[in-house]
Amino acid sequence: MGFRDRPVTAQNRALFGAGTDRVPLHGVVWPTPSTANGVPPVQLFIRYVLAPLVRLIWRPRVQGADHIPATGPVILAANHRAAVDTAFIPLVASRRVAFLGKSEYFTGRGLRGRLMAAFVRALGYIPVDRGNARAGLAALDAGRRVLETGGVFGIYPEGTRSLDGRLHRGHTGVASLALSTGAVVVPVGLIGTERVQPIGRLFPRLARVQIRFGAPLEFSRYDGLEGAPAIRRAVTDEIMDVIADLSGQTYVDSYHRRPDEQLPAAA
Repeated sequence: MGFRDRPVTAQNRALFGAGTDRVPLHGVVWPTPSTANGVPPVQLFIRYVLAPLVRLIWRPRVQGADHIPATGPVILAANHRAAVDTAFIPLVASRRVAFLGKSEYFTGRGLRGRLMAAFVRALGYIPVDRGNARAGLAALDAGRRVLETGGVFGIYPEGTRSLDGRLHRGHTGVASLALSTGAVVVPVGLIGTERVQPIGRLFPRLARVQIRFGAPLEFSRYDGLEGAPAIRRAVTDEIMDVIADLSGQTYVDSYHRRPDEQLPAAA
């Protein structure tokens, strides 16, 4: 399934035509040839070269991509099986998706460092210092800013990659974001990405991948109750139930943490 071109709003035309080297990344469609003026070349490379190449090589089976609303704030809540998850989702989504990324991705030196920074910025990564004790709060603040501007934010409610292949209990940050911003939640089930890039493997290998987008979930019935822990827990559990159905994983009602991966949406 390829990208679906969306009508470009006057606001997005202004963004693309601004001629700056920092085109806003969130809440806008991928550029088309008619809207590419002022768009950094790396974004065009991702849209017209890298994404088709990924589809050609890995042939990901994408289901339900049309569940992503064309406009408005959206949270993509996915299971997390491999570091490459954070590349596959943006490359098959019709809108740019903001994920958190290690700040080191943006600060590398030399040509390689500059290319990496340009690539992850074009994909929509947001730099976060994972060594900071307040990294979790910073992650949620970053997600809230994306959603408040009508963007799409990707998050892994488990907080880290699953080491045992099971789906673990979700942290309630995803519920806090949905309830405080009014964003809809589109659950995502990733299947097979752990075979593309097993933990410890630097370069991806060939394996078939499925990316399944569920129907949007909205929680307006809880308006004004976002401060209640029981409500946040109920919303999170509802989201995780759908992710389990989409991914086919066995659900485990316990948290799964790794000492080096504590952010809800970092690659």
